[in-house]
Amino acid sequence: MILLGRVALLLVLTVATVPAQSVGVSLTPEVFQVFDLPLTVTNPTLVKTKQGYVLKCVLANSSEFRQLGFRYSLAIVDERNGTTGVISRNEGFTLVAYQTKSVAFKTPLHLKLNGDERLVLMVEQVISSDYVWDVVQPKEALASYLNGDYSTTPHVLRMLNEVDPRVPLQIRFYR
Repeated sequence: MILLGRVALLLVLTVATVPAQSVGVSLTPEVFQVFDLPLTVTNPTLVKTKQGYVLKCVLANSSEFRQLGFRYSLAIVDERNGTTGVISRNEGFTLVAYQTKSVAFKTPLHLKLNGDERLVLMVEQVISSDYVWDVVQPKEALASYLNGDYSTTPHVLRMLNEVDPRVPLQIRFYR
């Protein structure tokens, strides 16, 4: 009887730790929205694959410009509310003006999670064909959000995009 109790306890403890490690299980990070950016991230999930975690989310473009990509940070906070790590990634995509699209990024995130962490995602930079929107001091804004200061509103700086080519103007000649 005692042996069956120990086996049941071992089975319960094993099943409790499996969600963060098994393939196909998804985690839902919290999103720290920066409202001055023209890109909104909703319904993010991190899906475990053999190579690591893959980010899937819904992106919404709220500007008249074609969006080309963004940079985001993913913060990992343990159960004692201490930040254990922040990962920054650049991802490319194409969104036409005022489009919403569900995307899955192929670059895997290599995370070691126990299953009791809090994940927070924040967009730091948005790149369009005409402009680049950049959050001023994104690390400080994310740190204050993680510490419970939800009153901090990050400031966004918009600059001309001098690197990426704009859509070429097509001139048609009629005879």
